[in-house]
Amino acid sequence: MNLFKRALATTAVVALSAGMAAAQDKGTVGIAMPTKSSARWIADGDNMVKQFEEAGYATDLQYAEDDIPNQLAQIENMITKGVNVLVIAAIDGTTLTSALANADAAGIEVVAYDRLIRDSEHVDYYATFDNFKVGVQQATTLVDGLKERFPDQKPWNVELFGGSPDDNNAYFFYDGAMSVLQPLIDSGDIQIPSGQTGMDTVGTLRWDGSVAQARMDNLLSANYTGDNQVHGVLSPYDGLSIGIISSLTGVGYGSGDMKMPIVSGQDAEIPSVKAILRGEQYSTIFKDTRELARVTVDMVNAVLEGGEPPINDTETYDNGVKVVPSYLLEPVPVTEANWEEVLVDSGYYTKDEIE
Repeated sequence: MNLFKRALATTAVVALSAGMAAAQDKGTVGIAMPTKSSARWIADGDNMVKQFEEAGYATDLQYAEDDIPNQLAQIENMITKGVNVLVIAAIDGTTLTSALANADAAGIEVVAYDRLIRDSEHVDYYATFDNFKVGVQQATTLVDGLKERFPDQKPWNVELFGGSPDDNNAYFFYDGAMSVLQPLIDSGDIQIPSGQTGMDTVGTLRWDGSVAQARMDNLLSANYTGDNQVHGVLSPYDGLSIGIISSLTGVGYGSGDMKMPIVSGQDAEIPSVKAILRGEQYSTIFKDTRELARVTVDMVNAVLEGGEPPINDTETYDNGVKVVPSYLLEPVPVTEANWEEVLVDSGYYTKDEIE
């Protein structure tokens, strides 16, 4: 190697080392995510790592694959390693009390990420979307779809699905949706042939699509025989929607004289956006994880630099011990009419990824 090339190589190594050091100048953020089984959580992790590192932080990102002891061990390990802040999307928001007490004893502040951590005074901030509004939007698009596809078939037969009972957000989604649907149930415009309502009955543990599919199979066989058809299904998450759709198409919905029921969703995952374009799923709710990552980075910056974290809600999220100061982002309903504008024009997906 000649002297000029050696000088260039040395300069490159020094620059790389300086960049790595700069990325760690402001400290390390421990990021605990629930699972890689959902594309949504992968996007969350990627967006946070990118934005935290651009802001000058090192990151320790861990996925627990929906295993609660695994997530607890990962968080304890981050505490032992001395991270400066913990950002946690909990698998079960009720299981972290001891771990968070240990974090507090170590002087580590905690930001709950999109899932509220319950029963602990050591949750400092919460970054999320307006989850009640998510439910309102899911039910509103469901009703819009019923009016569009089944205008002359009242009462509409609708079945309800809820999210995981160990996820605090699931109750906000359900309550928001029922604020729209219950008046229509009371008026007789909507009926629930199975009679199954309430999160204790319709909840789907771990947001498992196969569980949702099996339950939909049972609902259809028990309540929809002869000419009685289901017109709509309230689904709070795209992963459940895909399972529900598999059950519906498996018995002939979407073909012949069996119109596809209106199925809602959430997270704008690619398989569900494709299902919307096929006419199988009617809607989803887009939650821009880039924006959630940005708010979380702003919170951490403020925490570590002595500033004021961005907060726009100090009343809604009571975790059983305290009301956690929160920042709520706006969700956006997505249908066949606006998917390109919302998802492609914003740069979240490319058109090639969808079509």
